[in-house]
Parts: sequence; C-alpha cells; structure tokens
Amino acid sequence: MKPLVTIIMGSTSDLPVMEKACQLLNDMQIPFEVQALSAHRTPQAVEEFARNAKDRGIKVIIAAAGMAAALPGVIAAQTTLPVIGVPIKGMLDGLDALLSIVQMPPGIPVATVGVNGAMNAAILAVQMLALSDEAIAQRLADYKAGLSAKIEKANKELSSLEYQYKV
Repeated sequence: MKPLVTIIMGSTSDLPVMEKACQLLNDMQIPFEVQALSAHRTPQAVEEFARNAKDRGIKVIIAAAGMAAALPGVIAAQTTLPVIGVPIKGMLDGLDALLSIVQMPPGIPVATVGVNGAMNAAILAVQMLALSDEAIAQRLADYKAGLSAKIEKANKELSSLEYQYKV
C-alpha cells in the first residue's frame, strides 16, 4: 500500500491535534503517512520531502504548524501538489499560526482550515482525492450522509426535553 496523503507536523507535540486527521483518513480507507519535519530545524529534509512527494505517489499534503507556522508555505513553495495548512493553537490562541499560513504570496497557495482543524483538513484531502476516484467519492458521500443523520437524531433528542416553558 502506498500513501496518497502525507500528514506533516512541525513537532510531535502537534500529534494530539493531528490524530483527528489520521483517524478520518483511516476511517475513509485512504492510505497515508505521518512525519515530523520542521521548516526551521530540518529545512533540508523538508525541501527533499516536498520535491519528491509527487514522484512517490503523494496526491495531497496536510501540513500542521504553530507559532511562526512556516511549514505549509515552505512545502507549497517546492511542490505542485495541493497543500492544506492546519494552524495549531499556541501562544496567541493560534491566531499567529493562522495568519502565517493564510497570508501566502501570489503563486504559492496553501488551503487553510481553522485553528486545530485537522479533521476538516482530512475531509478536504478526501474531497480532492474523490475527484478522480469513484470508490473514495462514494465513501465521502456516505460520510456526509452520516453527518446529516447525526443532526436529525440530535434534533429528535432535543424535542424530547421537557421544561415548564418549552413549547
């Protein structure tokens, strides 16, 4: 099995957030890999990864970073693959990371999800893969249908709550 998605984080301290992306990709039966690479501490390794990812069969890269949050942009600058940035909540509640990832110069886009939005990053990666794979597209459609069913169930449960002035 060869990975289609790479999840990269600047530090293993980001793993508790990124586990949601790992779990969703696993549940959707998408082969993926997980790596820790730092734009500042291992710049050569980041460059090598980004330049070789497409040749290895990677289709989408999810890159998580906090604070200066350079990792997604550094990767995007060295590949034609789509890069999804996940800002990690840090010193300024993740605003510093969010702004670092979303404010990319023209020609170097990074799709950016909300702070600690690892699950949405994984869903976005699945949506990209589903464009050219009917089996993935069907699993995605089933997943989305399940989201709707959860809300319908929650509404039924809420309707059974009893309060003196609830109508």
